[in-house]
Amino acid sequence: MSWVAAAFVSAFFAGITSILAKCGIKQTDSDVATAIRTCVVLVFAWAMAGISGSIGTIGSIESRSWLFLVLSGLATGASWICYFKALGIGDVNKVVPVDKMSTVLAALIAIVLFGETSNLAVKLVGTAVITLGTFLMIEKKQSAGPEQQQDRTWLA
Repeated sequence: MSWVAAAFVSAFFAGITSILAKCGIKQTDSDVATAIRTCVVLVFAWAMAGISGSIGTIGSIESRSWLFLVLSGLATGASWICYFKALGIGDVNKVVPVDKMSTVLAALIAIVLFGETSNLAVKLVGTAVITLGTFLMIEKKQSAGPEQQQDRTWLA
């Protein structure tokens, strides 16, 4: 499987994850829902590592890699807790686009930290378009009267 195919399959599962999570937290505390989801992911991840035969490589992981993997896990946990809290109180079609602003953040950090500057202008225009599209998707609801114009100053 190519990286492009894997990324599209990932996007599909991420998309249905949001819908399934919103259905699952209607009558459940978001922190408990995050804990349940995390347990499922934990079992699934270890099962996949076992099936692929890569569990034996744990001993060869360098301490620097352990540090960054642990930090990544903490960031993932914080992200999931906030994401489930947002899903519990907000609309899926607004929460998900804002959550996916992580794409913009990751692209900008990759440019700064890793020097991923090939086609820099295209990357910067793309991140700007994603940002604009996100703000358009989370548009504030129409005010209560048809005669009132919608105030878009909140976008700034």
